[in-house]
Amino acid sequence: MNLAIDVGNSRVKAAVFLDDKLIELFVFQSTKIISEIKNIKNKFDISDAIISNVAAISDVKFLKIQHIVPITKVSSTIHTPFFNKYKTPNTLGADRIALVAAAVKNFPQQNVLVIDAGTCITFDFVDENANYFGGAISPGIEMRFKSLHFYTSKLPLLEKSTLDNFIGQNTQESINSGVVNGVIQEIDGVIEQYKRKYQHLTIVLTGGDTNFLSKQLKSSIFANQNFLLEGLNELLIFNKNK
Repeated sequence: MNLAIDVGNSRVKAAVFLDDKLIELFVFQSTKIISEIKNIKNKFDISDAIISNVAAISDVKFLKIQHIVPITKVSSTIHTPFFNKYKTPNTLGADRIALVAAAVKNFPQQNVLVIDAGTCITFDFVDENANYFGGAISPGIEMRFKSLHFYTSKLPLLEKSTLDNFIGQNTQESINSGVVNGVIQEIDGVIEQYKRKYQHLTIVLTGGDTNFLSKQLKSSIFANQNFLLEGLNELLIFNKNK
């Protein structure tokens, strides 16, 4: 069995895979990463592991994880099941590498746009010949709310809520419309840009805001919150076979 580990700013998502099937998902605080991985290892017969965003944990913790299970870091030098055409491949984030690997695995010989709606919103495009060209990065929903609050003197800090009307009739409604409607229009607009260039386009939405956004977007999408973990597992399998 494989263990895929995605380290966030405060939380860690980990998944146990048997070949390419997700068996069980775990979510825990990053401060508990050592004990949680030990528990997972005790529960499952884990032979190999892979981790993204290793910079978010200390070198000491990473060494401790290495003593629990053989582990692979995702970096720009890892072998990938796609051709990386990014102009600065050494700056490409581990999460984006994993997302593209998942796209190629799940949608072979298709043009795929992966939208990861989390802390940031990332757009990543891979064509039907498995050529990865790049995409875009913009602030996520929570970051936009925080920027309006912290960079102004009077605007309150809000949490996202579904829009009843895109015309805000008070300050709170106006902020929510500006952020949420702005993100929806941005995503729909970017999708339309890609559709004009690539007629046959598969769209995948993932990340923490998947459920919140999926029903509000115009385009038909595949919503999968575990897409990154699936990509990590695919990278691990691909590199084990090299």
